[in-house]
Amino acid sequence: MTPEISPFGLRLLTVLERLLLTAWVGALWATGYLAVPVLFGSLERMEAGRLAGTLFTTVSWLGLGCGLFLLACALWRDGWRSWRVWLLGAMLGIVAVGEFALQPQMAALKLTGLPPGSEAATRFAALHGVSSSLYLLLSLGGAVLVAVGIKGAGGGASPPAGR
Repeated sequence: MTPEISPFGLRLLTVLERLLLTAWVGALWATGYLAVPVLFGSLERMEAGRLAGTLFTTVSWLGLGCGLFLLACALWRDGWRSWRVWLLGAMLGIVAVGEFALQPQMAALKLTGLPPGSEAATRFAALHGVSSSLYLLLSLGGAVLVAVGIKGAGGGASPPAGR
């Protein structure tokens, strides 16, 4: 049985969800589409890549924290059948694949120096392409959540009756 929460508590929870969604999606967009292009336009390629990697890792950890909280709230509000739950789950999966599968492989390849035309450079480019595509999907998922908002499909802030 779901514990009762006061109207003020529900409002506070909704505000917190909105702030966390804003922080996560804003960081995604600001990093991937503003900061990183500026880095590569201003710095030597290897230094820009190093700094970009640090920024992406920071955004990934922010996304994991915010996303897990948002997923828990969406489950509480809407249950497993909600498209928000599935979208947040998919977004968290994308973050996890990027941070724990792709990024370590790319970092290991960078240690080789990535000589042009080498097998390592080719593999890095392929992983980078996958990573960039996943980042775009993550950004679009975030856009959907920002555009639609936090509350459940019925517009209410409380969970379904009987849960």
